[in-house]
Amino acid sequence: SGLSELEVARALEEEMLKAGAEGVAFEILVASGPNSALPHHRAGKRRIEPGDVVILDFGCRVDGYCSDITRTVVCGEPPDRVRRLYEIVLTAQRRAVEAIRPGIAAQEVDRAARGAIALAGYAGHFIHRTGHGIGLNVHEEPYIVEGNTLPLEEGMTFSVEPGIYFRGEFGFRVEDVVVVTKEGSESLNRCPRTLRRVS
Repeated sequence: SGLSELEVARALEEEMLKAGAEGVAFEILVASGPNSALPHHRAGKRRIEPGDVVILDFGCRVDGYCSDITRTVVCGEPPDRVRRLYEIVLTAQRRAVEAIRPGIAAQEVDRAARGAIALAGYAGHFIHRTGHGIGLNVHEEPYIVEGNTLPLEEGMTFSVEPGIYFRGEFGFRVEDVVVVTKEGSESLNRCPRTLRRVS
């Protein structure tokens, strides 16, 4: 706590460059406290405070290709409600990933994520598509959204990023990039998905 969203975004960029990235894949999103309820909030001067939920959405370019990952952390000990809501998002992501296989329509992955969130009673709080293709561009086909009947093919690479948001309070999102395999899919992100406590 004490750092601004912009300072955290700059630190993430520095770490990626030190690790060999050519640059960022997109403007790093750091959304703290009530800002985390806004899925595309741009990092600002708000200082992160104890108790804040913080969404970190970032990626870099390597050999011309883009990466993308989102993790949600809590500054301090997360209350039970925060843990419970985060588990709903994790379950939605797991259900979406389990639905992936060659031949199914892209919208079926979106439906799997939405179904898990709706089952928990929060359908109206999932306010964006489940994912997007990624490669030389950070956003490309296949878009993982209702209405996209494009059949998934082996080798297609896209994000799976369900989230739930409570305006004025907080939001949660977990994102991994997956590649479609013969049997299902494989995650290209190795970072743990557990709700991390930071200070």
